[in-house]
Amino acid sequence: MTARIGVVGIGWWATFNHIPTINNCREAEVVAICDLDQSRLYTAGKKFGIAAQYTDVATMMAAENLDGVMISTPHIFHTDPAITALKGGAHVLVEKPMATCSEDGRAIASAAREAGREVLVPTGLNFEDYTSKAKAWVKSGRIGEVRHIVCQMGSPLHDLFAGEPMAETADHLFRPPASTWADPAKAGGYAWGQMSHSLAWMIHVTGLTVAEVFCASGLSPSGVDFYDAATARASNGATIVLSGASTVPKHKGMHTDIRIFGTEGMIMFDNQKATVELWRLDADDDKLTLDRAEYDGALPVQVFAKLCAGENVFNASDAECGAEVTATIAALYKSVASQKMEVVK
Repeated sequence: MTARIGVVGIGWWATFNHIPTINNCREAEVVAICDLDQSRLYTAGKKFGIAAQYTDVATMMAAENLDGVMISTPHIFHTDPAITALKGGAHVLVEKPMATCSEDGRAIASAAREAGREVLVPTGLNFEDYTSKAKAWVKSGRIGEVRHIVCQMGSPLHDLFAGEPMAETADHLFRPPASTWADPAKAGGYAWGQMSHSLAWMIHVTGLTVAEVFCASGLSPSGVDFYDAATARASNGATIVLSGASTVPKHKGMHTDIRIFGTEGMIMFDNQKATVELWRLDADDDKLTLDRAEYDGALPVQVFAKLCAGENVFNASDAECGAEVTATIAALYKSVASQKMEVVK
């Protein structure tokens, strides 16, 4: 079966990553695109040879018999197209953050359950083989009960969150707009834009959710968070430290450093060192060397193609995980404003 895929939101990431990745998959093809801007539809349709072009998601769903829909609209416009696509019978890949308030995240997860469809949030680290191994270590009790987590992420995106053109996209078909990434009124900022990756990994691997969080942030020239420093408590009472920074030098790339401490040992994940390590109190340690240290944006899209084609795949970043990430970040921003510990709802 070759899955029929529609794409909603024809901007930078859709045309740089999502559509080209599907075009290189044997399991799926992009048959329709949807955007409010007809000039973008024309430009992308011409480049990728996609004739079916729409400005309304419901109309596209009614006309195209889609197996899957990929949503790459600005952050604040994920919810309605996701729910429309789910109700139309499609699996949905919705860019991170899955939503920008707790209520919308829970609504997408509820719609997925009701429709019997999958939502995949492309937090690519979750889909790596080493992540499956780390999750298995936790689930099998190799580190005992999780009692403390340090979850740190840094990205070379100082220009993007400052409202400037992202340097490495100068020759791309479209460039990421400041209105999505650097406007505090439109869910711009580092936590929404990047910490959704590290939080999704932490939640997936540990099986824990965040119950409450206190956060302080440092602002970019555009007024969104450049830096985030938070303390939190997990659903089982474990303590958590969350950290994010957007001013990593461009030549060094993204880094994610997560340490999970348990009653019998600990797990250390560091993509820059390209290792995932298990250290146990009894010295029965283990270590994985990563095949690649850099982030692979194509990997979750490839999994989505297989999912839509009816293959048996594991969704490592589903709607429930996406909803928890959304609720956590929403509470994080609420805490920045209130300067108080906030409950994750």
